[in-house]
Amino acid sequence: MKPILYLIPLFFIVSACETTPQTSKQERLPFLFPKVEPPTKQWNVAFLIMEGVYNTELTAPMDIFQHTIFHHPHGMKVFTVAKDKTPIKTFEGLAILPDYDYLNDSLPLIDVLVVPSAEHHLDTDLEDSVMIDFVQKTGTQAKFVLSLCDGAFVLAKAGLLDNVASTTFPGDIEKYKKMFPHLKVHKDVLFVHDGKFVTSAGGAKSFEASLYLVELLYGKKAADGIARGMVIDWEVNKVPAVIETARPAGSL
Repeated sequence: MKPILYLIPLFFIVSACETTPQTSKQERLPFLFPKVEPPTKQWNVAFLIMEGVYNTELTAPMDIFQHTIFHHPHGMKVFTVAKDKTPIKTFEGLAILPDYDYLNDSLPLIDVLVVPSAEHHLDTDLEDSVMIDFVQKTGTQAKFVLSLCDGAFVLAKAGLLDNVASTTFPGDIEKYKKMFPHLKVHKDVLFVHDGKFVTSAGGAKSFEASLYLVELLYGKKAADGIARGMVIDWEVNKVPAVIETARPAGSL
């Protein structure tokens, strides 16, 4: 049996997807980060966007990752990728012009792929074979992959989560299990980290998974500095999470 680290106090999730989970009471164990080599160069972080992407699942991790440049010499370079460069309208109505067209542009090497949740990630987006193929290929090559809320459905459809533990938006856990019955799924947590995959419950708690990845890669000082600058209460030991420790961080 793989050792699992549970960190679960009582939390409430405020999400663009509009549900609050009930957190189970479990003993909190001392936190231990998986071993991972810190970046020795600036990492490229690609955010996959499409029509109906939710604001928070996009902007929360983008804010956190962009701020790494002020706290580490090899901070992250963030950019958006989409099927074309037509302006994307978020679910809440913001218009975003993608930085790259993943079908026609020459993309930078993607170190971290981020898949925010979008309005149709449980239905028509999963039928987009071109997008799923891009996620499968890019996710396989990337050092880390982060999904927020229902972005996990896209990763699962691409086959990236077949051999790892994951989670998704609390209100869609049962749909997730039904659609992908072969997956190992955790509920009542804000995020799950297994190998190179970090899957988040999303919503306003997208900040936690993003800060966790920053602390994993750049250390506590960088994560704490970003949290203070963004006025976020951050203490990794207080976050309900599951860390699969048997598989090296950043590995398949």
